[in-house]
Amino acid sequence: MWESICLTLAATAGNNIGKVLQKKGTIILPPLSLKLKVIRAYAVNKPWALGFLMDIVGALLMLRALSLAPVSVVQPVSGCGLAILSVFSHFYLKEVMNVFDWIGITVAGIGTIGVGAGGEEQEASLISVFQLLWLALVVAILFLLLNAWLHIFKRQRREQELGEYEVVEEIIYGLESGILFGMASVVSKMGFVFVEQGFSAMFIPMCISISICCSGTGFFYQTRGLKHGRAIVVSTCAAVASIVTGVVAGMFALGEKLPTSPSGRLLLLLGWLLIMLGVVLLVTSSRLIRHLPRSFRRSGSRQTSLERGFNIRRTASHVSKDTNPSAVIQTATLHHLLSSHQKTKTKRDSETP
Repeated sequence: MWESICLTLAATAGNNIGKVLQKKGTIILPPLSLKLKVIRAYAVNKPWALGFLMDIVGALLMLRALSLAPVSVVQPVSGCGLAILSVFSHFYLKEVMNVFDWIGITVAGIGTIGVGAGGEEQEASLISVFQLLWLALVVAILFLLLNAWLHIFKRQRREQELGEYEVVEEIIYGLESGILFGMASVVSKMGFVFVEQGFSAMFIPMCISISICCSGTGFFYQTRGLKHGRAIVVSTCAAVASIVTGVVAGMFALGEKLPTSPSGRLLLLLGWLLIMLGVVLLVTSSRLIRHLPRSFRRSGSRQTSLERGFNIRRTASHVSKDTNPSAVIQTATLHHLLSSHQKTKTKRDSETP
């Protein structure tokens, strides 16, 4: 179990840090196209090339982790990618973090230890076609309800001539993207389970292809939410929904079970809760810090969530095509890079006479 958790942490670190390095490299690069000159410029750019390599390696490690452990363990642990990215941004990008960032990192780390201590190896259970059809039906019905709810609020907003997004719309887009991110991991795991049951090895690339489609569609919904909504709401809902979807779908569709011992169940459940709490703290830290007394704040330590949301919405179109099958809340993980870049620019302007 610990091997799978370490693989998951390495995978999510590769995915998230890779995205940051790629984003850092594209600052001085032209828009990506199929022109040989542009492709060569990307290939010789060290930050982008290293980030791309780390992203690919992270995806492969995630698939390996899914082949060894239940998705109900792998998916929550992958949520710690934001915590790993925060530490990386602090030491590599020299970003100053506030107290809630460190609390979120600590809580997510403790939750990961709880998942590792409470989880146990499980034998592959039989997957019936009925279970898969039932899972697909539930997801389809859930999306129909969410989209119907979204359509109602959009119509009300047009009738009332409101220019700003309602918070419900932001929540719906976040939930839809998170559900698809979670389903991407579940579908990838299905391929390995099918092979263990004696089916053709072709099920693995087939399921991975479906997983990539789920992940890409998730980025589409997330980008739509970030275009006009607040990144803090969309990203938080996507993070929690991806973890819950992975756990619930893994148990009901793949037959994964809670540990047999009471202490193991308690540690696993507590680990899930702490990881989600840590992710929420990391995403909402800039807003929570405002409620502390001024003596506890660090002036200029972080951008406001409004500024980060503006930067995210402005650059969301560049990440919407990413279809990494192991991707989880990738847009949220760009917060730290974008805020660091903005602070560097501000500092440079202030030093210019």
